[in-house]
Amino acid sequence: MSNFYSRKMKMMCRSKNSDASAVCRIANLLCAVGDTYRQARNTQYAIRNAKEKAFSLVEVLTALAILALISSSVLVVINRCVASAADSALRIQAFEVARENMEKLLASTLVQENVEYGESDKYPDITWQRVVETFYEPITARMWLRGVCSAQYIDMEGQEQTVELTHWLTDLTKEQLLDIMTREEEEGQLAAQLIATLEEAAEYADVDVQTIERWLENGMLTTGDGSFVRMNLDIYKLSGGNPSPEDKKLQVKSEAELIKLMTEQGKPGGTKAAQRTGQDEIDPKTGLTYE
Repeated sequence: MSNFYSRKMKMMCRSKNSDASAVCRIANLLCAVGDTYRQARNTQYAIRNAKEKAFSLVEVLTALAILALISSSVLVVINRCVASAADSALRIQAFEVARENMEKLLASTLVQENVEYGESDKYPDITWQRVVETFYEPITARMWLRGVCSAQYIDMEGQEQTVELTHWLTDLTKEQLLDIMTREEEEGQLAAQLIATLEEAAEYADVDVQTIERWLENGMLTTGDGSFVRMNLDIYKLSGGNPSPEDKKLQVKSEAELIKLMTEQGKPGGTKAAQRTGQDEIDPKTGLTYE
């Protein structure tokens, strides 16, 4: 009887142990399934979050376009700043060249009307011009002599810029004024006697261009710069293009000879400026009286 109970107890123990192990295995399996499900769900959440945090192609292209626009604007500003700095440096150099020319002009003991120009030895990209000219002072209408010194340079945009300095040098005496007016009158008369082009010479002589060319081949003289003299044209026009050797000798050979001839053939008393001498009148331009 005791053996029967002991076997029965052992069988019950075995059955209890087997049930517990089965339950444990099932529990472990459920836990593994739960872990797998949680891992899969976490993975999906991670992928979804990564997709939500990433940039799309449109967003990337828009960002690049904005960056390019900002960069180009910055480059334009930098380029303008560099160009402005370069222009300022060139302007300072041009001012220095003009100032040096003005200082040389003011330091000279004798000045006269003239025009000089050239390139700076110190700054080869800068050209300069120095002018001494007469002008009428606006208040008293007296004639003065002034110096104008300028310097030219090409800026970064390819345009020519000029720096100019002006200084009143001195007023003119009556003798200087009459001398200048006489010289201007002679220059005006000289210009009236000269013809620059072949076409204008043909129009003055009332012939065609081929006739003027034949006259040149026949010995008609011109000035050193190729200008035609009206007196020479008159000689050939009156002779029909075939002047005698004596008439050819009457031709004017240079501007100096033309000025001398006009002076000798002038009206009694000389030029208009010389005629003013001895007159007790006031020049409306200069405010001076003629003596």
